[in-house]
Order: sequence, then C-alpha cells, then structure tokens
Amino acid sequence: MREIVTYVHMTTREQFLPADPVPGLTLTPLDRDSPLVVDVQARIGAPHGWQSAVRTGDEWALWFARHPDRAFWLLAFDGEPAGLLACDVHPGDEVEIDTFGLVPEFVGRGLGGYALTLAVRQAWDLTPTVTRVWLHTSSVDHPAALPNYHRRGFSTFKTEEGERT
Repeated sequence: MREIVTYVHMTTREQFLPADPVPGLTLTPLDRDSPLVVDVQARIGAPHGWQSAVRTGDEWALWFARHPDRAFWLLAFDGEPAGLLACDVHPGDEVEIDTFGLVPEFVGRGLGGYALTLAVRQAWDLTPTVTRVWLHTSSVDHPAALPNYHRRGFSTFKTEEGERT
C-alpha cells in the first residue's frame, strides 16, 4: 500500500492556534505501567493499521524498554477513556508528539480540535525551554488528522512517500 508520511511542526509557541474548549474533555497524566497505555493506543491504531494494534505482550515490553522516558496522558470525555497522548523530549529541547489520537467511538464527535489543543499545550509545557514541537502523520491515518494539525498552527516541513510495510 502506498503511504505518504507528513511531518509537521511548530517552532514557537506563538504559532499555536487553540480550538474552542469542549466541556467534559480532559487530559491527565497516565502512569506508563497503566494498562490503559496499551489498551487505548491499540484501539486508536486499529482502524489505521498501526503496529500498536497487533503487538504481543513481549513486543510491548520491548517497545516500553526502547522508550524509557516517554510520557503519557489520557484524554477522557466525561470520565471515559477517549484518547491518548505520548511525548518524547529530544536533544535541543524538541518535543515529539509520538502518539495522539482518539479511540474510534469518540471520533466524529467534535472532540479532535480541542483534544489536540490540550495535547499541544502539554507538549509546549513539557520542559521550560521547548524549542520545537513536532509529529508525523500518515495518509492512512484519519483523514481529518492533517487538517486538524494545520488548523492548530503546525506547518509541514517534510513529506515521504513509500510502501507501507
């Protein structure tokens, strides 16, 4: 399957364009040992063919070991798990949003813009000297993902086209 991967970033906090708040939508820290990390990430990725949707327990253990400093947050809507944010801090105080998304039953309910707003605020606040927030998305991800990133102020800095493995 052909896939286009698009990389987007913000290089200043001033580029951020928040969406209107959605009452009941919250973002709270999630311990990396919580079973919700695996469950929610797998549910987000299943419709899009993410590797997280089919990892075995041993593969998850290796994934966690490769990313010992990754931080996680749970998106919840009226107390129900609705999505996940995972971030990595890279050299130069760059923050990569590694995982962001909503589980299928919360997609299409008008939550995505504000969910991303909460995620981007968290990314900029992750360390006091963040210089850049970035992420990548794929043409096989939800079709509203890239437009949502652009509406929040991200700009495209690179695209790659190839075969999805």
